[in-house]
Formats: sequence, C-alpha cells, structure tokens
Amino acid sequence: MKKPLLFSLGLCLTASLPGQAQKAPSPYKTRFAIDAPVTAGLGALSVTGLLLVQQKEGLTDAQLAALNKNDIPKFDRFSAGYYSDKAQTAGDLIVYPSLVVAPALLALDADVRGRYGQVLGLYLQTMLAADATFTMSVGTITRYRPFLYGTQGGGDRNSKISTNSFFAGHTAHTAAATFFAAKVYHDFHPDSKLQPFVWTAAAVVPAVEGYTRLKAGKHFLSDNIVGYVVGATAGIVVPQLHKKSNGLSVLPVQGVNMNGHAYSGLSLTKQL
Repeated sequence: MKKPLLFSLGLCLTASLPGQAQKAPSPYKTRFAIDAPVTAGLGALSVTGLLLVQQKEGLTDAQLAALNKNDIPKFDRFSAGYYSDKAQTAGDLIVYPSLVVAPALLALDADVRGRYGQVLGLYLQTMLAADATFTMSVGTITRYRPFLYGTQGGGDRNSKISTNSFFAGHTAHTAAATFFAAKVYHDFHPDSKLQPFVWTAAAVVPAVEGYTRLKAGKHFLSDNIVGYVVGATAGIVVPQLHKKSNGLSVLPVQGVNMNGHAYSGLSLTKQL
C-alpha cells in the first residue's frame, strides 16, 4: 500500500516533465543573510533536543511494574500494551525513504528543477523546523510508550527512549516531507488539475505512518495526531512564508475598546 501512495505522488509530479527554454519564475524569495541563520538556529535546537534526550533515564523494573493503564487518558487507553515488530519495520520503510523520495519527486518537475537549489534549501529548513520541535519535545517531556503497559519489548523496556512517546517523530517527519512536496508543487502549478491527487497522497502517507507507529506500540493516538499536525504545518508554513506574494503590510490603527479607553498603534499583517 505504501509504495503506490508515494508512486501516485510521483506520477502527478512527473506530468509536468516537459521543460521550457528558460527557467520558470520561482514563487519563492529567499535571502542567504536571513535564511542561513534561521536554518542554523533550527539545527542548533535539534542538536540541543538530542542532547537533552541523552540526559533522560529509563525506567527501573519497579517503575515498570507500577505502571497502570488506567492512568492514561481514555482516548489513548485502547492502545496501551500494543507491540509489533512488523509494524515498526513497516513504519521504518515509510519514513526513511519518504525523506529522500519527496524532494526527489520534485526534481522530476521541470519548473521546480530549474530552482532546485532554492527548493532544497527550503526543504532543509522545513525538516529542521519539524525536527527541532520534535527533539525539544521528547527531550523535555516524559511520556511512557504504549508497549510499556504490556509485557513485550525486551531490553527496550528499560531504555531511555521508552519515555519518548510524545510526540510521534516518525509521523512528524513523514508529514513534513510529503506536505512540503505537495505545497511546492502547488505553488509552482497553482492551476494544475492534479492538485487533489498530490494533496491526497501527501495526506495519506503520513497517516499510514502514524498507524504503523500506533500498532507498533511506540506512540499513542494523540502522539501521532500532534506529530502529524506539527509535520504538516512545517511542510506548508515554511514555503508559504517565503512566497513572493506574501508582502507585509503595516497600517496605523486607532479606536476605543470595550472599556471606553482609546488606543492607537500599528497593524502588522501577512497574507497566508
């Protein structure tokens, strides 16, 4: 099921392969003086989060024995005790290839290929934004993985990574990659009739990834939902913030609030 989903996105992007004599205009505006420090900062946050994860401690046997699934919110409780090596392997076979496949499929499009250096820079920033959010979360938040509430997992039950349930990093990274690809394709070809297929593929692939992480006992439903939202948001917002049409407007505002006090100031707006 996974390969056809990614392949469908590829077919949609390949439909615009016929090239033009000169480069199509890019819908994005990037500046090295701004984007380089932002990208570096996101990278630093990612590394900081990883260092925080290394400082965490796993559970002792006594702590494991004291776990009670009734302490889990009801909407997540159904998956307490889930464990599946096959589901974990399936999830790995989705997330890691998707990180390469998504930008590679964009290279099949002639217009995108003409601005590929810029697109790859945005992709790196997107993935680092998702990764920084993820590592800082798991580095500072302790939530036990669902499989700990069962009996399986072997040595992983006492590992520090068993406390990294919130939120789902595999799902977040997959969503960031696929939604970025769909967003970039949309911005280069806003009138394309293939849009529904591109966006559907982008949405379904990380959803399948989230399902595998749920069945593997690595994350609760809420962990996957948050991961999906974080990844999709990064995949859409980072390119959107770089769109040329997104000019800032600053307008003076004044009025009287509900308490009868006058106010004045500036209104800063940015089209999304």
